[in-house]
Amino acid sequence: MLDSLKNFISDLTGGEKHPGRFAENDYRLAAAALLIHASAIDGNTTDVERERLRGVLKSRFALDDAATDELIDAATRADNEAVDLYRFTSLINRTLDEPGRLGIVEMMWEIVFADGRVNEFEDNLMWRAADLLGVSSRDRIALRQRVAGERAESGS
Repeated sequence: MLDSLKNFISDLTGGEKHPGRFAENDYRLAAAALLIHASAIDGNTTDVERERLRGVLKSRFALDDAATDELIDAATRADNEAVDLYRFTSLINRTLDEPGRLGIVEMMWEIVFADGRVNEFEDNLMWRAADLLGVSSRDRIALRQRVAGERAESGS
């Protein structure tokens, strides 16, 4: 009887809702949450940062527009629910090798530099996230310099 009722309600509401494309244990969700955290840590997410976030996620993870929007929505919820960075960095550490983790730090620098400057909150976040991801200070600084240099060359 209970199954009949569930089926009836499911039919009325158009069937079961499709599960999200990005599961809680998907490293892309964890990476996107770190990027969202980086864009908002200074208390102000600019349009430039939002556009850079979309571009970075779309290109690095080979997503279409709908999947990019879904990932940003899911990652925003995950970031809002998180109490620290460990939830995201531990998943990334379990999933990605060193070049993959370096790529995540580089993506974070791209978001941090989107507005053309790095404040002390962003710098501290980068230090903490890189440390939790097992990225050395030398590599973190080299990635910072590379991203800053690319931004200077592109004039944006």
